[in-house]
Amino acid sequence: MKKLLLYTLSIALVIVSCEEFLDVKPTNQADAGSAIGTPADAQVMMNGLMRSMSSLVYYGRDMFLYADSKGGDLCVGGRGRGYDGLYVFNHSQTLNSGGDFWSQIYFCVTLANNLIINIQKMIEEGKGSAALNHTLAQALTARAIFYYDLVRLWGKPYDMDRNSYGVPLNLEVLDATAQPTRASVAEVYTQILADLNAAVPLFNRTQRNNGFINYYANVAMQARIHLQMQNYAAALTAAEDVIQNGGYALYTNENWITSWSRQFQSESIFELHHLPTELGGTTGSLGAMMIHTQSTLTAWNYFIASTSFLERLGEDPADIRWGLMDLDEKAKESPSSVQYIENRQGCCYKYVGGISVRATYDTGTIALGDGKSTRTAVNIKVIRLSEIYLIAAEAALGANNRDKAATYLQAIRKRAPNLEPATAANVTLQMVKDERSKELLMEGHRFFDMLRWNETIVYDSDWLSQSPVTSRPESIDRTYFKAIYPITQNEINANPAIASQQNPGY
Repeated sequence: MKKLLLYTLSIALVIVSCEEFLDVKPTNQADAGSAIGTPADAQVMMNGLMRSMSSLVYYGRDMFLYADSKGGDLCVGGRGRGYDGLYVFNHSQTLNSGGDFWSQIYFCVTLANNLIINIQKMIEEGKGSAALNHTLAQALTARAIFYYDLVRLWGKPYDMDRNSYGVPLNLEVLDATAQPTRASVAEVYTQILADLNAAVPLFNRTQRNNGFINYYANVAMQARIHLQMQNYAAALTAAEDVIQNGGYALYTNENWITSWSRQFQSESIFELHHLPTELGGTTGSLGAMMIHTQSTLTAWNYFIASTSFLERLGEDPADIRWGLMDLDEKAKESPSSVQYIENRQGCCYKYVGGISVRATYDTGTIALGDGKSTRTAVNIKVIRLSEIYLIAAEAALGANNRDKAATYLQAIRKRAPNLEPATAANVTLQMVKDERSKELLMEGHRFFDMLRWNETIVYDSDWLSQSPVTSRPESIDRTYFKAIYPITQNEINANPAIASQQNPGY
């Protein structure tokens, strides 16, 4: 697998573009097998790992676009602007095959492996410290996140066929001649939990460095994983640990909107820095994907909220989350347009920090940003407390604890003040599903949620009548073969051992 070469520490340093991350210099720039010799070196490598994770082809943009465009809550504003392949599932071994994800995430795995191996070596040599333990815990947790993302992109949902192919499990730094084959979905999940559990006793639980993984990010990931595996009791236990002991607080209805214009607020469990200087961080940013073409940011409006999402949000016109939605380009000035829908608010301004001046038909929206010089360089919220409440609600329902399910759901549902409150008598899984959609739009969950719920996804192609989608049906479920990526032809060429393990249908 030529993607998994022995990377040097100097490569990681190139990735570390944030000035505050450059305060610590490495002891040398030899290959990564020998470059990490002190806690300071390990921290430099961790800085690079976080920068790699926030890449635009990973959490900085594409991971979130993948989940929301495929999950039915977004649709493309018009064909031919770019990123159509995600929405229309135009995937093959040689086209839109997820190769950027594969390369970037396995690059992150390699960096994590370097850290883990070398820190463990230092500890064995008697050079251990609490600081090194904490960095090791972060690296183990990060590797668990990377494999969770890989197995969701290339493997079937856990409860669908856990014995089917997942992804190669590489826990060592491989050379260019290595040809690892795919582990099963179950084996990948076993490794994910092993890494998360191994990290727990190593964390300094009071250390909360902004932009880095902490103890409660690890526990929050455990809640996610156990929910995916339908281990409801364990998911609820982990979620309640975060809720009760993490020191985080839900945004009130009064500050939910403004929270998006500020960095590292009270719900932020794991938030990645997004820098104004990053490549593509303006018109190519995550935020620019969903704002009006007439905005001051000269965006393309690649995606807009789907009709089904807007109907869901519209169950309460006073829902506080309307405050981050604004006119999309289908809200034409001229009603003679066949695609005209008056005041259609399909643009989401989460990742440009919210709205300073709202759009009218003849003027664009002005975004706030989150305090940086570039308004689209809004930090990426990987895990928020709202999600943990919704995990707790769903897990409690699965464990047949309706009182807890209603309590945790209502804490989020009250953002729509006119909806009937959730109670033990009326709470349903559908209510939780709807609330996840409304609360977590553009945060990278919907497609994966729909697959694990075994739901049918119906796509909103009203805007595409002049260019019909032929690369997928109008609705799919998780049995559709393109619900997971193919192994890219480039990877097969580099690693022929994996050729016989291609995903079915490709």
